[in-house]
Amino acid sequence: MKTHFKPLVLALSLTTLMACNANNKKPNPSTELIAETVINTNSKENQPQIKVALLLDTSNSMDGLIDQAKAQLWKIVNELSYAKCEGDSPNLKIALYEYGNDNLNAEEGYLRQVIAFSDDLDEISKSLFSLTTNGGNEFCGKVIKTALNQLEWGTSKEDLKLIFIAGNEPYSQGNVSYKDASKLAHQNGVTVNTIFCGDYNQGISAYWKDGADLTHGNYMAINHNEATVHVASPYDDKILELNEKLNKTYVAYGNAGRKKLEMQAEQDINAMSYNKANAVSRTVSKSSRLYKNSSWDLVDAGKEEDFSYDELDEKELPEELKGKSKDEIKTYVEKKAKTREKLQNEIEALNIKRRNYVAKQNTDNTNSLENAMLKALKSQAEKKNYKWE
Repeated sequence: MKTHFKPLVLALSLTTLMACNANNKKPNPSTELIAETVINTNSKENQPQIKVALLLDTSNSMDGLIDQAKAQLWKIVNELSYAKCEGDSPNLKIALYEYGNDNLNAEEGYLRQVIAFSDDLDEISKSLFSLTTNGGNEFCGKVIKTALNQLEWGTSKEDLKLIFIAGNEPYSQGNVSYKDASKLAHQNGVTVNTIFCGDYNQGISAYWKDGADLTHGNYMAINHNEATVHVASPYDDKILELNEKLNKTYVAYGNAGRKKLEMQAEQDINAMSYNKANAVSRTVSKSSRLYKNSSWDLVDAGKEEDFSYDELDEKELPEELKGKSKDEIKTYVEKKAKTREKLQNEIEALNIKRRNYVAKQNTDNTNSLENAMLKALKSQAEKKNYKWE
């Protein structure tokens, strides 16, 4: 099958636009919709999927929680990149909802789908960094039920389907019973894990443990105001140097591709805004199999079975490839691919040394969002024969 091209409507992003339309009754007439060409390959998805819906309370008291989510995303992604299921490497898709924010639509239950299930890690990072806190009214049952109904969970029994909901108000608030929402989750093979931001016993009395128990999920309590510990290592500078070279291996196709390149650089800056070690974690994620950009990058697209150079539109090519023959374009892209693979291998080798170094530092980060999520993920993944390399 040959590669096809389709128009992509971008305002902020397709998923963000869909989320906004779902929560705002009146579209903004001044919004201009721009049709852009993207590479539309049909990636094989016969591998098992890890699907994680992250439901974050964005009321006034949750600034620390959002900060942890932003700071720890890449550590979580990196850990999941080592997962195996019956010898296969599972794909990762993450969805994000916010709830409990007075800026959100009251009729929708003060909640919003920020991004639907996506394997676009830059879009997910951008979505996290878009969150702000205000208010509000936290309706756990409502946001769980909404995520179950809106997202494409699929029917495969090999897939790991998890909801993580984090907040600090009673779990029983709102006109949608959390027990009914838990029953719906159980019927759909989705496990609900609850993360109470505060005292462990207080979370139990506020029904957060009951909410997890109903779907055989994990109940956890964290200190959401605890600063994330990023451990510096002697390998950080070299990894970040390789990141700059890695970025130069991307061959952007069309205006959408150019915007994605800008977003890639923006998320590098966002990661560095916490500190150098966090930027290193993002670089490791970018060198892993989970960082996929085949919709706009010719190098990643070229790895797909149904990609065809014959279908490329010269007007959408970057300047350095305009006027080139198909063979010349292919040679250029393949050279970039070899360079990228070499850089990824170098980053991987350095990261092994970095992980060993960090493991010896005895840092205590056990009461964080990252630790709570990974503990639940691994314990539930083991029940489906997932293993970690």
